[in-house]
Parts: sequence; structure tokens; C-alpha cells
Amino acid sequence: MNSISVNKFRDNLKSFVEEVVHNHFPLKVTRRNGDDFVVLSADDWEREQETLYVLQNNSLMKQIAASATTHANHKGYQPTDRELDEITSL
Repeated sequence: MNSISVNKFRDNLKSFVEEVVHNHFPLKVTRRNGDDFVVLSADDWEREQETLYVLQNNSLMKQIAASATTHANHKGYQPTDRELDEITSL
């Protein structure tokens, strides 16, 4: 994560915000008193929140683990050739 001073951020606010939004890289803004903050696009914030929700949900994590085990053992659902054709034609 890139880091800049609060003064540089303030002087170039628009360009830094555009960079964060378009490149999807958070930006750490440092302050002299040590109360730093991070600038993050709304889309990236929502994605992070969804990830945290999944990681904190034991039921979902168990489903993911079971699915990963099934996949690793090649015992998961196998689509038919017709289904694969339908999926790849999208």
C-alpha cells in the first residue's frame, strides 16, 4: 500500500481519489500525530466487508471447506457436455 503525507494528499486530493477509485489500490495517509487513515473506494470497501462477513460466518466457512474437499477429491458435480456448451456460449 502506498503511503503519503496528509499535506500532499490535501494538495492533490482529486488526483489521489481518482487513482484510488480507478486502480483499486488503497492509499495510506500519514499525519504527524500518528492518527493515519486509509482512503479506499466504496466498491473495494463493500468487497472487504463481504469477505469479512464470510470469514466470520462459521456455517459459510464449513460449506466452503466441504466444497473444497469435494473438489479436491474429484467428487463434485460434473456438468454434462450439453450444460458445458450452454455455459460457454454465454
